[in-house]
Amino acid sequence: MKKCSVIPVATRLSLAMALSACAASALATEGGGGMYPNGNENYLVAAMPPPGVYVLEYLIGYQADKLRDNNGNQIPLDFNVKVAAAATRLIWVTDQKILDGQLALHVIAPLLNVDVSVAGKNQSQTGVGDMVFGAGLGYHASDKLHYVFAVDINAPTGRYDKNDLANLGRNYWNIEPLATVSYIQKSGLNADLKVMYDFNGKNKDSDYTSGQELHADYALGWGFGNGLVAGVGGFLYQQITDDKVGGVTLADQRGRAMSIGPTIKYDNGSGFFVTAKIEKEFGVRNRADGTGIKVKFNIPF
Repeated sequence: MKKCSVIPVATRLSLAMALSACAASALATEGGGGMYPNGNENYLVAAMPPPGVYVLEYLIGYQADKLRDNNGNQIPLDFNVKVAAAATRLIWVTDQKILDGQLALHVIAPLLNVDVSVAGKNQSQTGVGDMVFGAGLGYHASDKLHYVFAVDINAPTGRYDKNDLANLGRNYWNIEPLATVSYIQKSGLNADLKVMYDFNGKNKDSDYTSGQELHADYALGWGFGNGLVAGVGGFLYQQITDDKVGGVTLADQRGRAMSIGPTIKYDNGSGFFVTAKIEKEFGVRNRADGTGIKVKFNIPF
């Protein structure tokens, strides 16, 4: 295994689940992370509201102190990554319909703190990460079943320096088509799924192109009729194509990970709701192995 020299830990809201890139032969995707913070979504992922302007706030904490290789074995390296993020999402649901779907536009602006310790060295960065711009079409099949088709564009707006230990951005563009579905009941089964596919551009500073990624957030719970839903949730992640450095393909280091943990939602029925979960990663390959806390709430105005 190669020794770590420069270790780019890159994030946006996408905090990339903030992972260190030591031993290029050991981690998948550049730095072992990605644009999207896996497991970020929870209940109500496809519940597009009526036309208007809405604000969602995401609070995320992530910590990892283990790296896994292609066989799932822990890499012997003294490292620790901690990420805290507060991301504001502004959504405009328009009056316009396209293909019978309600057109919505959104932007996400994340504020990050990334703290990295590797082999006795430490660096911390705080600032704005990579921003997200997107458009989607929302559908309401019934009062319970809702779904959205959308495309997000992740822009390299976060600070990046290939010589830094910690970075706030990943320094490349990303296009992420996605589909979401929500089944919502006050009493009874509640289920949510968000499926995404990532096309990653090249980081021109490092000449690194991360492979394409397929991943999904999920939540499954039970409504108790009083605005409260409780259950489990997490994410599934699989890298689909190989990374390339300087045009050379890196074989046998595609990333994989899953997570699961308890989830909860409270909706007061008057425009305010909050969701929260704690998730532990497992089945990890070529990535860091950690634990995340995710909170999402709507700000009515």
